[in-house]
Amino acid sequence: MKERYPDFPDPTLRKNWRKLIAPYQQPDLRRSLWQIVTSVLPFLLLWALMVWSLQVSYWLTLLLAVPAAGFMMRTFIIFHDCGHGSFFKSQRANTILGSITGLLTFTAFHYWTRDHAVHHATAGDLDRRGVGDVDTLTVKEYLALSPLRQFVYRVMRNPFFMFVIGAPLVFLVVHRIPRPGIGKRERNSVWWTNLALVAIIVLLSLTIGIKTFVLVQYPILAIGTAVGVWMFYVQHQFEGVYWRRHGEWDYLNSALQGASFYKLPRLLQWFSGNIGFHHLHHLSPRIPNYNLERCQTENPVFDCVEPLTLRTSLRSLRLRMYDEQRRQLIGYRELKQLRLAGEV
Repeated sequence: MKERYPDFPDPTLRKNWRKLIAPYQQPDLRRSLWQIVTSVLPFLLLWALMVWSLQVSYWLTLLLAVPAAGFMMRTFIIFHDCGHGSFFKSQRANTILGSITGLLTFTAFHYWTRDHAVHHATAGDLDRRGVGDVDTLTVKEYLALSPLRQFVYRVMRNPFFMFVIGAPLVFLVVHRIPRPGIGKRERNSVWWTNLALVAIIVLLSLTIGIKTFVLVQYPILAIGTAVGVWMFYVQHQFEGVYWRRHGEWDYLNSALQGASFYKLPRLLQWFSGNIGFHHLHHLSPRIPNYNLERCQTENPVFDCVEPLTLRTSLRSLRLRMYDEQRRQLIGYRELKQLRLAGEV
């Protein structure tokens, strides 16, 4: 496994990339409003339909949870764009809509926005890991751990734990507790979001009952967060991904080599809000999600970014740690082979 583009990007792209992406950074009010109509409203309608379906069969409720989770993902993409200030031209409008969609996705707007901005500024930087990313150790760091801590790391990186157990826990528990050292606005964002969620849950419990709320909300959250965390994982954990120490780290390389181009079937691309064009999103978070595909197709220079498909992306599941010497992510089998060969 080698780096995908050892001499990439070329000097022409390095010189002109800001000019290339500039036309796509302007929000379109009509498209933004239409995306709310086609994302948030269907999510709310399906939620209500799931409440009704409990009278028929819980299997029907679970079946409806699948498209509801898809629309929750689209709602999260709107929330995500509001956090980048790219959904509307007005920052106030972004904040208002971001706060509302944050309640629907169990995420505090200002707190998440700050952490996600750090993620964009540090993605692929081995010396600035730890905020808004998937916990990833280097081979040297992993081998220096005690057996117990290696076991904990293995559990944390296990796909079942990450996507089935860890994903809903992040949104239900981790997002409810502000991290020490954050700013007052971000901390207050968490507490006000928690308070608003408690009020909503109490109101719904008094009208439809707490059991009904849990039976409807949890499967949506479990499915939506599992798929969402998978999308985030595969966008930065794939064969040939770019990681460097801070002194060598480069923004352009980090965007185009450190974030994947996840080429999904059209329906999945729609439900995921075009976030598969993650290389372009990291190149410019100011591009609204509905302009990402057009930016890719209208600029052949970006064709040099090799796409991941559903099939090839599954290989990412075995990757566990970063081998600095070989500049690649590896799994436990490769680590065992390196140890047997005395190379680590």
